[in-house]
Amino acid sequence: MANVTNNRPLSPHLQIYKFIPTMAMSIVHRITGGALYVGTLLVAAWLIAAASGEEHFNRVNWLFGSIVGKLVLFGYTWAIIHHLFGGLRHIMWDLGYGFEKELSTKLAKANLVLSIALTIIVWAIVLVIR
Repeated sequence: MANVTNNRPLSPHLQIYKFIPTMAMSIVHRITGGALYVGTLLVAAWLIAAASGEEHFNRVNWLFGSIVGKLVLFGYTWAIIHHLFGGLRHIMWDLGYGFEKELSTKLAKANLVLSIALTIIVWAIVLVIR
């Protein structure tokens, strides 16, 4: 009786695949999707505090106004924008466009650069308005 398991192909893994920008952005897209759940809980906490009275609202505003709070909100802003651009890329792919290797890599890199740039622009506008 022959051993059939010796002739089976290996499942692809990171030792076979080259780590490319498209793969990195796919992973980051999933991570930002998870981070948006946590960030949305923070937005809900802020809204609940606003509905619960001035004392609760001031406490939450103090927390969000602290250095740590601002870093978390900055990260949440970036996660929203990055996830948005990743989603637009996926819609484009669903429509059958952008599968060429070169274009796909450019879009992945643009996703990262544009999300960082737009996050900085949004925060700069907010700080100027305040």
